[in-house]
Amino acid sequence: MSDTTEGPRSHRTTCAIVGGGPAGLVLGLLLARAGVQVTVLEKHKDFLRDFRGDTVHPTTLALLEDLGLFERFDATPHSKVTHVDLPIPCGESVRMIDFASLPVRHPYIAMVPQWDLLNLLAEAAATEPTFTLLTEHEVTGVVRENGRVSGVVVESPEGPGRVLADLTIACDGRWSVVRQAVGLPARDTPVHFDVWWYRLPTDTHMGESLLPRSDRGRVAIGIPRDGYIQVAQLGPKDADDAVRARGLDAFRADAAALFPEAADGVSGIESMADVKHLDVRVDRLRRWYAPGVLCIGDAAHAMSPVGGVGINLAVQDAVAAARLLAPFLLGDDRTGQAERRVLARIQRRRMVPTVFVQGLQRILHARLIMPAINGRELRPPMWLVKLVRRVPGLSVIPALAVGVGPRPERAPSWARRM
Repeated sequence: MSDTTEGPRSHRTTCAIVGGGPAGLVLGLLLARAGVQVTVLEKHKDFLRDFRGDTVHPTTLALLEDLGLFERFDATPHSKVTHVDLPIPCGESVRMIDFASLPVRHPYIAMVPQWDLLNLLAEAAATEPTFTLLTEHEVTGVVRENGRVSGVVVESPEGPGRVLADLTIACDGRWSVVRQAVGLPARDTPVHFDVWWYRLPTDTHMGESLLPRSDRGRVAIGIPRDGYIQVAQLGPKDADDAVRARGLDAFRADAAALFPEAADGVSGIESMADVKHLDVRVDRLRRWYAPGVLCIGDAAHAMSPVGGVGINLAVQDAVAAARLLAPFLLGDDRTGQAERRVLARIQRRRMVPTVFVQGLQRILHARLIMPAINGRELRPPMWLVKLVRRVPGLSVIPALAVGVGPRPERAPSWARRM
């Protein structure tokens, strides 16, 4: 791992990536395979954080295969979601999303703890001589020089320091420190619900479908996992204090009512500390870049958890960014004008799928989620049920939107390992 020193507690690199999540590590791995000197900064000591984007979509699975990592990923314990069935009034269900019919190499969504995926990516990247991962390095601000971002300020166990870079890329999520420091303009979309994550242990095999549930304003999506159901319970925005004030017994009773087949597992919710609150936001930057800096993933566009597409979109951002940035970072023309051209090109390419996915999420919020929170049943309109029953193949359309997206990205040839 190459590195030159510029004073005490200072590190010099070509590309500094802030945030060791899926976007940051995929981008770091790809750029390192191109031969770019890259440093990923992660504020935590490891990747062991719960309820963080456990969905790995078909396009990401194909990417792992192209990178020569799929066999190792496939050996990691995980469950699969192959379809989504929604209940209808007669007590039956209709298959609204069918991932198994997708014309892709891996027609399912893999559910795996995110730390397993991140460890896999980090271990693969560590074999590249130009890759450096600095854990316990929390970015607290940016370094500016001659009107451009020239690196970041960090706090680490060794004390304060700087990482200086030709280009800084923010992959540090919806609360991005870099994004806030640069002050890039954003467009917010109102969201009127939040999510509470928890686990319900169960010995029952729950199949390979998501488990949407609703009961008089109580709404949840269950994700079948090995030995438990991972639950996203939905409720009104800013209701976290009220949810916790009702107490553990009331919360357990709601969980048992929503998932009676796993009612015996509610004791696995040992305290309200086991219930993690997610403040749902949907926004996107009007401009993703400034001199010396680029935002991608949630740092550029915070996504709703509906569809679990945030991680997939962030990974696709990283692949597109790597393909366009590698020739620039390794080339001779590193002027400000050339930099603006390549950063603007990345935004143009990834803005289309971002707008599409956020638009789809807004429709689902308005037509499905909020009516269910307001007391209606969580079910599709009957005209749509009749249409899907008449033409079952239509269930592949939402599977394409969720599992593949409008502009899937492929690994560059120079990054592939077959």
